[in-house]
Amino acid sequence: MKKNDLIEIDIEKFAGESGLTHLDGVTLFVSGALPGERVQARLEKLQKNIGFAKTLRVLRPSQDRREPRCPFYAQCGGCTLQHMTYEASLAMKRDHVADVQKHIGGIDLSVPPVIGMENPWHYRNKSAMPVGGEPGNAVIGYYAPRSHRLIDISHCLLITPQANEAAAVFRSWMNRFRIPPYREETRTGLIRHFVTRVSRRGEIMATVVTASDTVPHLPEMVNDLCRLPGMKSICLNINPAPGNVILSDTVRVLYGQECLKDELCGLSFSLSPLSFFQVNPVQTEKLYAIALDFARLTGKESVCDLYCGAGTISLMLAKKAARVLGIEAVPAAVENARENARENGISNVSFLAGEAENLLPALTRKGFHPDVFMLDPPRKGCDRAVLDAIASCGAERIVYIACDPATQARDIRILTGLGYRAEQTQSVDMFCQTGHVETVVQLSKRHVDSASSERKSAAETGDTGMISGKGE
Repeated sequence: MKKNDLIEIDIEKFAGESGLTHLDGVTLFVSGALPGERVQARLEKLQKNIGFAKTLRVLRPSQDRREPRCPFYAQCGGCTLQHMTYEASLAMKRDHVADVQKHIGGIDLSVPPVIGMENPWHYRNKSAMPVGGEPGNAVIGYYAPRSHRLIDISHCLLITPQANEAAAVFRSWMNRFRIPPYREETRTGLIRHFVTRVSRRGEIMATVVTASDTVPHLPEMVNDLCRLPGMKSICLNINPAPGNVILSDTVRVLYGQECLKDELCGLSFSLSPLSFFQVNPVQTEKLYAIALDFARLTGKESVCDLYCGAGTISLMLAKKAARVLGIEAVPAAVENARENARENGISNVSFLAGEAENLLPALTRKGFHPDVFMLDPPRKGCDRAVLDAIASCGAERIVYIACDPATQARDIRILTGLGYRAEQTQSVDMFCQTGHVETVVQLSKRHVDSASSERKSAAETGDTGMISGKGE
């Protein structure tokens, strides 16, 4: 076999999003193929014992195959599972979680079915659409798989209808005034991304990411966007730095307020353009309910919520714990979190801004020893310094939420070596029609030592060693 060969193969099983099979001693990962199918595929990459191929034609379809609803599905890399039934995608994700937990995490938990969504469409409350093309012919959409080729998307089935409408209005403004899109390769042009956030009440925040603070025809853009029902905030985010980081720290409000109000789990939140907030509110409420159940709080514990974002889960924890400290790297998100605590009348929570791998070890050296840790790190998982600091506290429980089961499993293996045991797991389909899945794992300390007992006693008397009054 060699690159670009056409091959006919039978697919054995799933391997993540791809089908997997074996041919001539080579393990092949075949995109767009389902277990039980016979397909014609093109070999795109071949290593010593591993190859990667792309399905060109389905010769014997699976009963789980369906026609994708999205007309851009074949070109766009925004979602990858529309060629299978929703039930099949949930089964695939469950198998993936079980596989990485066993082979990467070294644990053998009973993995229950993934909790799905009744209507797995138009669920994303935030979209960040790259902008390309030429002056007078703007392209706004998503990249083709594994490329920087931008596909113009007139209507995405995963984002809200309001977000689609706002993108159409913005595209029209760019074309009417021949506003130049930014070109990464030459670092010329102006418009980089169009970002929308839509609340559960249908209120809209639009953020335009530019390479310069000088943008022609801004009043016309604001007037056009303000005609949309529910438009509450229009911001300019100036990001001249090269690279793929979407947002900078520089925000200029063009219309309305810098923050959008939203609701989650019975709480109210103020969200700036820089705030992290889960993109699927319906599934987030299910996810957080599981995380709180796994935490097993009695009202006497001290809790540390690492990577807390705008404080969504911190505030939920505070309703069931003695005290909560949230740690977050983005200062603007920390300010949002503090405001959210004030808005909701929650006083037993505080927030600190800083990188978890720097801040947590420093706090633990000063005697910060919470009973429970809540972790919700970015896709790369936790820095080793974070895991070591958690173990040094002797915390009784850890609840680990992850958008990447593989890096979560890697971290669980480390925590297992540091004296913890994974006890239960549950996955939630937060990113329907894509290969991503959100997974919660509960870990408990294998042997509760005397120091842990002393900390529990301190928590019961209110002397938990938490950082109080700072940064409030």
